[in-house]
Amino acid sequence: MLLTTDSVSLKVYEALASEARLKIIDLLYRKEMSIKELAAELFLSNAIVSSHVNKLEQAGIVGSHMRRVNGGTYKYCHVKQEYMQIKLSPIFETATTCQEISVPVGHYTDYEAWPTCGIATTTKMIGQFDHPACFMDPERVNAGILWFARGFVEYKVPNYLRKDHQLKEIEISMEISSEAPQVNENWPSDICFSLNHKKLGIWTSPGDFGEQKGRLTPEWWHSDVNQYGVLKVLRINEKGTFIDGQRISDINLNELQLDTPYWTFSISPEDAAFGRGGLTLFGKGFGNYNQDILIRYYYEHLS
Repeated sequence: MLLTTDSVSLKVYEALASEARLKIIDLLYRKEMSIKELAAELFLSNAIVSSHVNKLEQAGIVGSHMRRVNGGTYKYCHVKQEYMQIKLSPIFETATTCQEISVPVGHYTDYEAWPTCGIATTTKMIGQFDHPACFMDPERVNAGILWFARGFVEYKVPNYLRKDHQLKEIEISMEISSEAPQVNENWPSDICFSLNHKKLGIWTSPGDFGEQKGRLTPEWWHSDVNQYGVLKVLRINEKGTFIDGQRISDINLNELQLDTPYWTFSISPEDAAFGRGGLTLFGKGFGNYNQDILIRYYYEHLS
């Protein structure tokens, strides 16, 4: 969900401006719950909780459905939005169009991986731990997580722009972290992003997070390996390249040769001494954000 300073986003801000509603969201992240169960947990009446839930539903944050339980019918609620992005400036003009592409983490077109490394679906490991050959297993297309101490992954992104389209901005979001032997939350890694083989810049991950389980990480997943990452949003426009609004380089759209049928996006940890480095990439079904590599590009129709 992309929020801005417009009036449409205001109902989301209003829905979040309540301690009780924030507690409801926290509870629903753990599991789906009925109005009655939420009321008991929060020591509030069913009517008050129902009013809070209705406000969250109107904002698109929470969803619900009716379920028959022990002869009765109850309203069960769940969280619809895993994350929100806030752009504190007016969104592009109404003539601007957004193209969105979700690239599964296992749909890389080239890679290099060195131990410690591995790849898994939401139900099982693919191949063996620390065996780079498993990255070529055909089942990799179903991967929900991959990691390596050294190397890179490269993805091809289709370019649907036509000659009468003018590109304004590219946005790429993903959940990532470092990769340490077992887990180590103090294990920095300088992670480099490139587009069309042009280095965009570096973000330093503080560690390999594993002291608590990710909200989406499957129950069977081992406790001594990566559990979740940090959601990072990379943006490239005419002014430069930014991560979470902070400039990381002066590379802009005009320098990236984007008039090709597809774009090549790659992620790689910089080579480093022992005690830092590596990359973990989380997709759907792992970590804290239920998404793969999400790519949006905004463009205008030329008159």
